[in-house]
Amino acid sequence: MLAIIVCLVVLFASCSPKKDVSKNELVLADAGWDSIRVHNSIASFIIENGYGYKTDVITGSSSITLQGLTQGDIDIYMEAWTDNFKEIYNSGIDSGDIEELSINFDDNAQGLYVPTYIIKGDAEKGIEPIAPDLKSVKDLLKYWKLFQDPDNHQRGRIYGSPPNWFADEVLRGKFKTYGLDEKFDYFNPGSDTALNTSIVAAVEKGEPWVGYYWEPTWIMGKYDMTLLEDEPYTPEKWENGFACEFSGVKVTVAVNKGMVEKAPEVVEFLKNYKTSSELTNEMLAYMQENDARADETAIWFLQKYEELWTQWLPEDIASKVKEALQS
Repeated sequence: MLAIIVCLVVLFASCSPKKDVSKNELVLADAGWDSIRVHNSIASFIIENGYGYKTDVITGSSSITLQGLTQGDIDIYMEAWTDNFKEIYNSGIDSGDIEELSINFDDNAQGLYVPTYIIKGDAEKGIEPIAPDLKSVKDLLKYWKLFQDPDNHQRGRIYGSPPNWFADEVLRGKFKTYGLDEKFDYFNPGSDTALNTSIVAAVEKGEPWVGYYWEPTWIMGKYDMTLLEDEPYTPEKWENGFACEFSGVKVTVAVNKGMVEKAPEVVEFLKNYKTSSELTNEMLAYMQENDARADETAIWFLQKYEELWTQWLPEDIASKVKEALQS
């Protein structure tokens, strides 16, 4: 009789449904910058609390993590800068190993910026507009005295890209193409940290500054900066002395092909995932100002932008995520 009872217990146990904890773990790519970490944290919170999967991350360079995505060591890539590693990314797409699900954002920009108060002033800081007609990169030649080089008062200063960046090559070419070298010195800041420091120092004092920057970044989320207009991008102009604006980069959410069978409901969620450079700027500024981790920033985003992320999810999943946020 005891043997029969034991057998029945084992039989019923084997027929019972599996719990969520038995689901596979999903691995996301951390390619080394803050914005991908924030998007990873947002997606992970939703995946874990809404869909019941565990998540983890693999850290590495863009090329290494994209290769990991192709091979299946990584399941999800929340911020793939497709133009920066075209060969690896497009090869994965062509082979079918990578599935592109959505465009996270494609309104990113880079080029020469000035603090907006130079053009429009800032009533709160008591700053009057000092270059209201400054609109484009080519207009800078008329305003070189405004951006005087502290080491050479006979010329202006434009802060360039950190060394060894492709943007450095572009800006040096543009500098000559537009004749900016007639009035300006091209100042290499040495690093992105030094470039940040120069912007913060100028903006905090309400002083003129012009130079290279890009977005999304915390600088663009914290300070009001204006991207100077340039000629519309065409391949011909670009190849002829970089005589046009930087082209925007499509930043996608992509997964390994195995995700379609491994976690189809998560794939459907990621197909709806879409933010913007402006929103990512804001998240990065929150991180900077509050000395917050990526996961803390994700919670802040999910609490502040409920109307946005609930559109990505079925109602029952969204309810689970909301409940987790309140716990």
